[in-house]
Amino acid sequence: MRVLVVDGEPRSRSNLADVLAMRKDIEAVDSVEGAPQALGRLLKDTYDILMLDIPAPETAGMELLDYLKKHQHPMPAVIFISAHRPRPVAAFEKCTIDYILKPYSNERIHEALNIVMCRSINERAAIFLSELMPQLAALVSKSVKIAIKIEGRILFVDPTELVAVEAQGNYALLVRCSGSYLVRESISAVADKLRSYGFIRIHRSILVNTSFVQGIYTGITGEYLLSTKGGKEYPVSQTYRRNIGSLAQRWIGGDTLPAK
Repeated sequence: MRVLVVDGEPRSRSNLADVLAMRKDIEAVDSVEGAPQALGRLLKDTYDILMLDIPAPETAGMELLDYLKKHQHPMPAVIFISAHRPRPVAAFEKCTIDYILKPYSNERIHEALNIVMCRSINERAAIFLSELMPQLAALVSKSVKIAIKIEGRILFVDPTELVAVEAQGNYALLVRCSGSYLVRESISAVADKLRSYGFIRIHRSILVNTSFVQGIYTGITGEYLLSTKGGKEYPVSQTYRRNIGSLAQRWIGGDTLPAK
C-alpha cells in the first residue's frame, strides 16, 4: 500500500511517517504540507490511502476530496486527522473511511489503517467474485440435470450430453451421441427449457447444442448444413439463420453467414 500524508505540522508528518514505517503492509509513504501540494502528488502518483489533516476551516481539504471524487478513479481511501471532530455528513459522504482526533496514539493510527486494509481485502474479494460468478454459473448450469418423463418413468439427464432436438409431430426427439429420448413435448417448449444450456434453433423442427457444432457448409441444393460431432448434419433454414451468429464469440472474415 502507498500512503500520502497531508499535514501542515512538520512534527505531525514525521510522527505519522514513523508509525507507518513500522507496518509491513505499507510499501511507501510520502508527505506534503497542504491540499495544493497533495493534489500535485495525486495527479502524478497513485496512492491507496490518503491521510488528510483537516484544520479549521475545512474548505481546502473538502475541495481536494471533491476534485478527487470527480476525477480520480479509483479514489484513495481517506483517513481524516483533525484537532476537532469534522462534520459527519461532510466527511463521510466524501468516501472517508475513518477520522482520528488529535492528540492521537500510535494504536489509534494502526486501528484506522487496519480498517482500510480490511476494506481493501473485501473489495478485492468482491471484484474477484464478480469476475468469477459467470464462470461458476456456467459450471453449475452444466452440472444440473433435467428430468425427462418417458413411459411413466422419470430419467435425469445431463443436458450437456444432448446433441440436438428434433420435432416429430407432437413429440420431441432428444438426440445423444448414442441413443435418444422421445418425449411428448413441443419443440418450442423444449427450446425454452434448454436455451440456458447453449441450445439454439436452426430450423422450425431442429435445435442444436452449440458445444457439439463442428462446422457449417453449403449443400448441393445451396442450403446451409450444420455438422455436429459424430457426423450428423442438420439443415439451417432462412428464418433461423440469424441464430448462427451465437456459435462463435468472434467471426473472422465476416460478422456471420453471408446472406442469400
